[in-house]
Amino acid sequence: MVSHIGKNYSELWRLLPWKKFRRELFRLQKRVYQAVCVGDMRKARSLQKLILKSRAARYLAIRKITQLNQGKKTAGVDGKAKFSFLERFEVEPILQKYVSNWKHNGLREIPIPKKTAQLENSAYRRCVHIAPRY
Repeated sequence: MVSHIGKNYSELWRLLPWKKFRRELFRLQKRVYQAVCVGDMRKARSLQKLILKSRAARYLAIRKITQLNQGKKTAGVDGKAKFSFLERFEVEPILQKYVSNWKHNGLREIPIPKKTAQLENSAYRRCVHIAPRY
């Protein structure tokens, strides 16, 4: 954990090892991809859980939402539009606390009507992504 006592939060945020975080997260994502390609769904699932528990993934998610995201100035459900550097650090332990009982919603198939009739064949239906069942 990063020590916050008596420090400048903007400087602490800037000095986090972002490149190391990206490498670590990419390495885990690559391992998930390799496990899925081999067909080892049990390994892939455990690696996905490891990504959720990863400190690097949490900090990169906070950074993406508060700093890099195009909608960073848009208020969320809680009505907050901007996060200070201190608030960014305070969100990380909250994410860590709730990671154990988080479940994804899965993908939904939403048909989009097309004007041409030739897209309604079975080849088009195979291209639609459907949530995998584990």
